[in-house]
Amino acid sequence: MSWGKLLQPDLVLGNSVLSLTLEIIKKNQIQGLVLDVDETLVSIRDSDTSPELSLWVEEIKTIASLWLVSNNISQYRIGRIAESLSIPYIASAGKPSRRKLKKAVDAMNLPVEKVAMVGDRLFTDVLAGNRLGMFTILVEPISNDGLEFPNYKVRSFEVWVSQVLGASLNMTTHGLISDHKK
Repeated sequence: MSWGKLLQPDLVLGNSVLSLTLEIIKKNQIQGLVLDVDETLVSIRDSDTSPELSLWVEEIKTIASLWLVSNNISQYRIGRIAESLSIPYIASAGKPSRRKLKKAVDAMNLPVEKVAMVGDRLFTDVLAGNRLGMFTILVEPISNDGLEFPNYKVRSFEVWVSQVLGASLNMTTHGLISDHKK
């Protein structure tokens, strides 16, 4: 598989994870979500979840299994976030390695193609999900008070490299599977 295809998300939301609706999940026949944590669910500086995120998680749980899989090495911080959302988790995942993602998917007892990897980074979240054969969803990073973090520069570089390699990162407004995996 080419690098362009490995870095191509199935769905680009162009907004935060909170814009991932029940309708989008149902349209794409997704039964489980593996969620990145830092900059996907909470700012890297936060250990607490927002009330909006908690409500979103409760709504999504009505139709999909959820796991948190984070590269963050802080078991305490990721565990605290997972506990507040009542979601199982894996920290120190080493994405784009597939090993910990596969562990989460196996624990859901779902076919890998029915599970989506949701994250804000192309070279970790999308690459790992695509390598495993998951449906991949790219969301915009959560910001904390509008401050710019160094990771945003890294993400901008990832977007540029991905496009050079042939990935199309046009925002999907209808939430349907992109043509590259059909």
